[in-house]
Amino acid sequence: MTIVFSRKKKGIISFLFFVIILVQVLNTVSVWTYRRGLVELSDKGNVRLELYINYLQGILGKYESLPELLAIDNNLVRALLSPHEKKRIEILNRYLETINRVSDTLDTYLMNKDGLTIAASNWNEKHPFIGRNFSYRPYFKQAMKGKLGRYFALGTASSKRGYYFAYPVRKSDEILGAVVIKINIDSVEQSWANRDENFLVSDPDGVIFITTNPEWRFKSLKPLEEDVLYRIEESRRYSDAILEPLSEEGRTLWGKVEILNIADEGGKSIKRVMKQSQFMPQAGWNVHILTDTRVLREKVLMVNIMVGTGLSLAYILVLLLLQRNHRLAQLHRVEEEAKRALQDANEQLESRVSDRTQKLTAANKMLRKEVLDRKQTEIKLKRTRKELIHAAKLAVLGQMSAGINHELNQPLAAIRSYTDNGKQFLQKGRLEDAMWNLEQIGELTERMAQIGVQLKLFSRKSSGQIVVVPLHGVIDGALEILKPSLKKEAVELTIDIKPDNLEVRANHVLLQQVLVNLVSNAMQAIEGQQSKKILLEGHALEDKVVIAVHDNGPGVSAEHLHDIFEPFFTTKKSGHGLGLGLTISDRIVRGFGGQIILAQYKEGARFEFTLDRIV
Repeated sequence: MTIVFSRKKKGIISFLFFVIILVQVLNTVSVWTYRRGLVELSDKGNVRLELYINYLQGILGKYESLPELLAIDNNLVRALLSPHEKKRIEILNRYLETINRVSDTLDTYLMNKDGLTIAASNWNEKHPFIGRNFSYRPYFKQAMKGKLGRYFALGTASSKRGYYFAYPVRKSDEILGAVVIKINIDSVEQSWANRDENFLVSDPDGVIFITTNPEWRFKSLKPLEEDVLYRIEESRRYSDAILEPLSEEGRTLWGKVEILNIADEGGKSIKRVMKQSQFMPQAGWNVHILTDTRVLREKVLMVNIMVGTGLSLAYILVLLLLQRNHRLAQLHRVEEEAKRALQDANEQLESRVSDRTQKLTAANKMLRKEVLDRKQTEIKLKRTRKELIHAAKLAVLGQMSAGINHELNQPLAAIRSYTDNGKQFLQKGRLEDAMWNLEQIGELTERMAQIGVQLKLFSRKSSGQIVVVPLHGVIDGALEILKPSLKKEAVELTIDIKPDNLEVRANHVLLQQVLVNLVSNAMQAIEGQQSKKILLEGHALEDKVVIAVHDNGPGVSAEHLHDIFEPFFTTKKSGHGLGLGLTISDRIVRGFGGQIILAQYKEGARFEFTLDRIV
């Protein structure tokens, strides 16, 4: 009995604890959802407010320049100079009537400098403006100061709402009067009515004169002070309208966003709305959008229901799990009886694990053997790659053998000639001439030895060690190898190195091979050209050195751009190359940490590669 009572007490305590947590969570969710919803409503409202302001600016901009155009009409100037010529005034009345009908305005009229209307488009109506004085209107005062007058008000004669534009009429620099147009803004309310939001336009004093809700017209957003009411009454802006406040002071959220409590018709209920405002500097208006927060409150309620339901289901699930654990405890005795069967199964499992371990050990040995094979294969691949680079060198040397042979035959023939002459000079006792011949033989021998040294250095296998290499030294070595071919083909080679002391991180022999490959390709590319030119240049670019070989050949066709660095790809004739020069050059440059590319150029082909600069 005691155990049952204790269990019930724990259940009540856990339920009360759950209720407290649920209330706190729902309160947090409500606040977060409401604030998030206000931000979303504010973003949507800003977009709608911008659209509405653009629409208003379009309406006003349509008529803004009209009074200025009318003011330069000589008919208006002559009428102001001769206001008592009845015939002229009648013609002007009809002219203003035509202008008013064509421009779709409410009224168009002309006032002299005293504010007296001398001609009007409504001259033929029951209550025309002719003879009325509107000097008290702010738009007339602005026009008489030489400015474009703007003003919104109820017409004192017609009692119709309208927006006034006034512009001074001048003769030379003298202001004779003002021409005024009045436009209808009822279409603004009609175009934006029947929407979820309410749009308002108020004057600088806060009086609403344009609204999509007719009940709010000529009310103020907040209570007006006495001096403001007196100034509005003196200007006769809103005639006899009762300027009641639409709402008391609202609660500001952020920026120009406020929460207002507005009473509906009859004051039976209060509607909470979010007000967003923006100022129109051209017209001096404040444009507002009022968005009902009822949908937001419904959303908060719906979210609370969902969260509350979820937490309640979670609480019930926890209770069920606790109850299940209690039942499992009762089944503990059954588990004791099943121990023997579990031990048997455990022994079988250990046996399987042992077998599996043996299989994994065997698989591990095979995997190690495969890794070792892969490493050996990689070593063979590197060795093959080096052999391929060396073979490419030998191929280049083979192609240059004819030129080198010609280069060596010339000094050999000269040495033979100098030797024969030297013998004759010795026989005749002309020792000085014999000595000169011997000196020439020595110079020719040194020249042949230099060519042999360069060929020997170029042909041997490189260790691949990257060191500091002077760029000029590498170029000189490459030219010693290429000089016979360049001379034979009559190639004009230009070398441009800036600055002269450039040094890079590379391997001397491998970098020399890259230059020999690129210059050899350039020589083969310009075969058949009337003028054969090759430019070899190098310049510093921050911490890099850019080396380029540029020829004036036909260039590389678009169809071969993606294949030129592929192994064994060549556009040369059969027997003139293996298609490995650019591939090997690319791999060598990448080994130096650089990159070789075919640069875009108007004429010929230009290969560029970058290396690290030694400063």
